[in-house]
Amino acid sequence: MTGAAFDEVIHNPVRLRACAMLAGLDFAAFPVLRDELGVSDSVLSKHLSTLEAVGYVRLDKATSDGRLRTSVSLTRAGRAAYRAHVDALRAIVDGAVAGPAANPPILSE
Repeated sequence: MTGAAFDEVIHNPVRLRACAMLAGLDFAAFPVLRDELGVSDSVLSKHLSTLEAVGYVRLDKATSDGRLRTSVSLTRAGRAAYRAHVDALRAIVDGAVAGPAANPPILSE
């Protein structure tokens, strides 16, 4: 099931959904990302830390109105890894769909 572009770090459902959301944005505020993914602060923090450790996301922290605000963005490497992972998933699905049905066994009479 794994190929060169299949990325085990991105493949986790929460991380995959986070990357998918961030791929269409310049950045997302942490609470927006948390709410859209339907996870707790601690769950999102853990997954973002995993993505940050491999250089796929950047967390920017700033103080606004006396509160710490965190914004999250995909890095260039993260965008490339996400696109490659999606391509790998498509290849897996396309191979499964086209596999046996595309080349049915020859039955002898």
